[in-house]
Amino acid sequence: MLEFCQWLDQTAVGSTIRQSLWLFPAIETVHLLGMAALVGTISVLDLRLLGWALPQRRISEVTARLLPWAWLGFVVQVITGVLLFSSEAVKIYGNPAFRLKMLLLLLAGIQALIFQTVVSRKLPAWDDRPALPVMAKVMGMISILLWVAIVTAGRFIGFV
Repeated sequence: MLEFCQWLDQTAVGSTIRQSLWLFPAIETVHLLGMAALVGTISVLDLRLLGWALPQRRISEVTARLLPWAWLGFVVQVITGVLLFSSEAVKIYGNPAFRLKMLLLLLAGIQALIFQTVVSRKLPAWDDRPALPVMAKVMGMISILLWVAIVTAGRFIGFV
């Protein structure tokens, strides 16, 4: 893996971003906007699953409206994250906060996959229930905790 990071660090893209005065901060700004779109929409969905927000809205409607924005934020995050990483791959490779963030992202991906493949099939049936099942609340709580931890770990990358 270190060899890959060394190669990535020396690519034209990585070198250009690292040597530019404005490119890294510009990409980081777009990364933050992607994070706002992703974490913001997922948080609203999680709060709805917990029953703490939008109780008058059907869960299937909330999901249908928010998930496209979450996916857009995710795509922006991946592209800008790879670009940012390419400019400091060797330096960040051993960073414990970066490694924790990647592990938490993997866990969030697994949780999202479970939600998409198992839980989301049940959403239309939940629309007419006065309260969502415990499984929905558990998924919402796990998701919100993971995303808070991911953002926190991301903030620590520059300080560890």
